[in-house]
Amino acid sequence: MSFRLGLTGSIGMGKSTTAQMFRDLGHPVWDADAAVHRLYATGGAAVAPLGQAFPGAVTDGAVDRARLKALLAEDETGFARLERIVHPLVAADRADFIRQHRDAPIVVLDIPLLFETGGEKGMDGIAVVSAGAELQRQRVLARPGMTEHSFAMILDRQMPDAEKRARADWVIPTETLEGARAAVDQICKDILSNA
Repeated sequence: MSFRLGLTGSIGMGKSTTAQMFRDLGHPVWDADAAVHRLYATGGAAVAPLGQAFPGAVTDGAVDRARLKALLAEDETGFARLERIVHPLVAADRADFIRQHRDAPIVVLDIPLLFETGGEKGMDGIAVVSAGAELQRQRVLARPGMTEHSFAMILDRQMPDAEKRARADWVIPTETLEGARAAVDQICKDILSNA
């Protein structure tokens, strides 16, 4: 049975880059954000239920993320309804991925809101990517369309970085690629040596 490694970290901490480092070492990586994109795409399992729950959120057979975001901004109960629909679908996608890779020594599960959703309970270990607050801010604000206000709203929905680090089995510093790569290599060695 595979070691289930939860990979998490706040926005702008370098999680996508770090996830690729695990892939480069041959470990399968499931990406929660990519799963949501699949579920929202034409033919995706979330399209019909979200179209019913949020009239106007579906365009040309796919969930229109901008429209959905606007509808959620107008509806204080919207996020809870969205999560009730999407979270079970994401969990099923993740379970299918784990089944497909059951012979892999390590399966990495890239979940941005791992602690916030209680997902750590299904992991054998947790790695948190982390960088200083100013570097995080620079990375996020360099993204197209990102504003200080949007960044602040995202941070409000995420557990503080210090708390994530305190709850992690491993912390991956992402100030440099070399430092992150060395930490990823060490995590894999730690897991495989205890298998």
